[in-house]
Amino acid sequence: MLIVDDDTAMREMLTEYLEGENFRVSAVADGKGMEAILREAAIDLIILDMKLGSEDGLDLMRQLSSPPRAPVIIVTGHRREETDRIVGLELGADDYITKPFSLRELLARIRAVLRRTEAVRQNPQGKERHVRYRFAGWELSMRSRRLTSPEGKTVPLTAGEFNLLTAFLRSPQQVLTREQLLAASRVHGEEVFDRSIDVQILRLRRKLETDPSEPKLIVTERGAGYVFTATVTPG
Repeated sequence: MLIVDDDTAMREMLTEYLEGENFRVSAVADGKGMEAILREAAIDLIILDMKLGSEDGLDLMRQLSSPPRAPVIIVTGHRREETDRIVGLELGADDYITKPFSLRELLARIRAVLRRTEAVRQNPQGKERHVRYRFAGWELSMRSRRLTSPEGKTVPLTAGEFNLLTAFLRSPQQVLTREQLLAASRVHGEEVFDRSIDVQILRLRRKLETDPSEPKLIVTERGAGYVFTATVTPG
């Protein structure tokens, strides 16, 4: 696993603790170090601080590609940094934790993210009931995780957007609550929960809807949740 944090004491503490839990750990202070490690080794998880002195952790998230090449837990400095958490999640982070945090909580979040990642790896094409979903001229391939528009263009999706759209396509024309969508999109956190789902749905609407301000595919059911209104044909 890779820790990216410019605080020397924090890097040393996390490294010592996680190595004591039988993880192999690399720790660096900046984006340059992060890229060097990623070029040299296969990383299973990245712990990325959002505030790195002269660097912005969100910029480093963007450098990791979308979705990131490895699962990411972002670290924010205090609870008021809600915007950073939301943007980080939208860029593909798998979870976040707020300083100050307990090492046991971090360990629990690491293990949860790794379990989810391993479940995805072990449940590739074979265990997904349907290979693709078609709706309103669009097609989502479950094997390649590729969304294709009616014009034949590939539309990129973050990991959260892919999971959210899949949840809608598996339950079309049904009201899905925020809690159901949170579970489906694997977004974890605290008070950021509801808003992060709203942000992801807004992003999906911008990609799918002709007029996102007047959505026809993903419709809000006030006080209940959201409905995907299109007819979906699995195959």
